[in-house]
Amino acid sequence: MNYDLVIFDWDGTVMDSTARIVECMHSAGRDLDLPVLDDDTVRGIIGLGLPEAIRTLYPDIDAPMLGRMRDRYAFHFVAAEATPSRLYPHAEATLAALRDAGLRLAVATGKSRKGLDRVWGNAGLGHWFHASRCADESRSKPHPAMVEELLLELAVRPERALVVGDTSFDLEMARSAGVDRVGVSYGAHPVDRLMTFEPLAVIDALPQLLPVVGLPGDPERERLEHERRV
Repeated sequence: MNYDLVIFDWDGTVMDSTARIVECMHSAGRDLDLPVLDDDTVRGIIGLGLPEAIRTLYPDIDAPMLGRMRDRYAFHFVAAEATPSRLYPHAEATLAALRDAGLRLAVATGKSRKGLDRVWGNAGLGHWFHASRCADESRSKPHPAMVEELLLELAVRPERALVVGDTSFDLEMARSAGVDRVGVSYGAHPVDRLMTFEPLAVIDALPQLLPVVGLPGDPERERLEHERRV
């Protein structure tokens, strides 16, 4: 195989939560009578840590208002997650195929640790991953710290790791860490923005990652074929 470690972004890459993030940010802004922003503007900050995202959207707010905005966003997002966001098609089958092949998997996310643990608890997905880094325990993307820390923890050289993400922040983080990168076309940022950071590929569905890392096949088709045989 081409790699030992695949580092995934979470929102917009593995979990289809982009629209929910946008709506919760709108709701938080309305609660505090902040200016109404368009959806594309909000999608543009997905991938950053929450304080950095809010500061990018509302650069003139003071620290107390920033704190209130964080609280209102968290309130709306936790309430929305009473109905968990769905995974992208064949996401879990792809993770299984990668793990079965001996690859280690990790997550580098703009979510807080509390937020990622809550999502993993709801969806039962944490067992797929060997390590993770969140924005409140490292530097926010696009700084390379999260990737560098994961490489150190898992004892993997940069040339043996791959980052998969839906935003320019993911790919810039990977490039700054000296790590190969793959974009996904279905997330928060448009493909032309992803191409700025020279990904190996931009894939339209997670199973298309398998040949990039040197594995054959479509994991969902293989799972169905296995079930048919047994």
